[in-house]
Amino acid sequence: MLHTFPKGGIHPPENKFAASQPIEVLSVPDIVYIPISQHLGVPAKPIVKRGDAVKIGTPIAEAAGFVSTFIHSSVAGVVDKIDKITCASGFPQDVIVIKTSEDVWEDSIDTSPDFVKEITLNSEEIRARVLQSGIVGMGGATFPSHIKYQVPEGKQATALIINGVECEPYLTADHRLMLEKAREICVGIEIIKTAISVSHAYIGIENNKPDAIELFGTVVKEFQGISVVPLQVKYPQGGEKQLIKAVTGKEVPAGGLPIDVGAIVNNVGTVYAVYEAVQKNKPLYERIVTVTGKHVTEHKNFLVRIGTPIQNLIDAAGGMPEDTEKIISGGPMMGKAIPFPQAPVTKGTSGILLVPSLESQRQNMESCIRCGKCVSACCVGLEPYIIMTFAERGLVDELLDYQVMQCIECGSCSYVCPAHRPLLDFIRLGKQIVRKQDKK
Repeated sequence: MLHTFPKGGIHPPENKFAASQPIEVLSVPDIVYIPISQHLGVPAKPIVKRGDAVKIGTPIAEAAGFVSTFIHSSVAGVVDKIDKITCASGFPQDVIVIKTSEDVWEDSIDTSPDFVKEITLNSEEIRARVLQSGIVGMGGATFPSHIKYQVPEGKQATALIINGVECEPYLTADHRLMLEKAREICVGIEIIKTAISVSHAYIGIENNKPDAIELFGTVVKEFQGISVVPLQVKYPQGGEKQLIKAVTGKEVPAGGLPIDVGAIVNNVGTVYAVYEAVQKNKPLYERIVTVTGKHVTEHKNFLVRIGTPIQNLIDAAGGMPEDTEKIISGGPMMGKAIPFPQAPVTKGTSGILLVPSLESQRQNMESCIRCGKCVSACCVGLEPYIIMTFAERGLVDELLDYQVMQCIECGSCSYVCPAHRPLLDFIRLGKQIVRKQDKK
């Protein structure tokens, strides 16, 4: 039986054009721009200066607070400067600029392709290694993973849930990773189970990836306490709360965290990064990125060094189509348009979507017809059309009463609105209004 979450959800076209394309290693750029803030929380503190020589995996910025993590060089070369450039967020950010030379890795990194199954570190050592390796949530949230593995006092983790859903249209990076690194992912699961002291893990995979479900169904037989959970195809099943409900039947309370119901959720990319950190002593300095779009010449899944200009990925996928109007970092539902293609790849860059001009144009907004489609589509149970009205008028108390902060920003409401109302945009505005009031 296929599982899913019961409330809301939509079924946008999948457009998984790159699903059959194996992961390719992208060539190393001549220069990289590595942001010091690639994670939720406090930006890392640079520990290198202009003229310093670095190797692949050299720490170049250290965690500057509890919610922070390390940043490492993705290339060998010389630090050119610490500068401020406009990144994918659209805002100026501090970056460490490194001119590259021939690849040389830190001696501690195991660069061999050998599979390592035996785990030798204990839970405390694993958490320390994850921190030192700069591991963050690779599904887009970029929350520092070492914090997630520190179960708060008074709480107990009972289930580890692995997010292999990749419900965003177009994106296929996680799918390809599951097909090419299944055994390594299973060892990564065992490592995290050790870190959080749980006996069982569940791998949630949507039914549009039957090859991954079949492969993991075979591979998990080598391990104890790992189950594969096939899921119905429904967006946004990759959301933490939706995935927990689909896999375990438990519902995270409003304003609560997954650990409140004994769950810890990790993306498959994060799990693989943990495997490499613990078994290979390899920090997070590269990731898989899907480059795709309806008019892209060659759909690709690239293994990319952090700090590589996005333009390099586009060029390697056959170049930018002439009718491209918008470049999105991530998927079409929750991704963000980037201001220019020279912005660098970061730890949270899951995909680059090139959107043609006809699809990038917004329809003229019309009056709300009170059809209720946005309410039916909301997986959190909100009333987006009312929240938009409150946001337009800046009504803080009403925004709080209607739980604006519970929105996961999946975009389902905007997608189904027949009046083409920018519901999500105004919900985000409502959140900003509430946060501004909180600061006051």
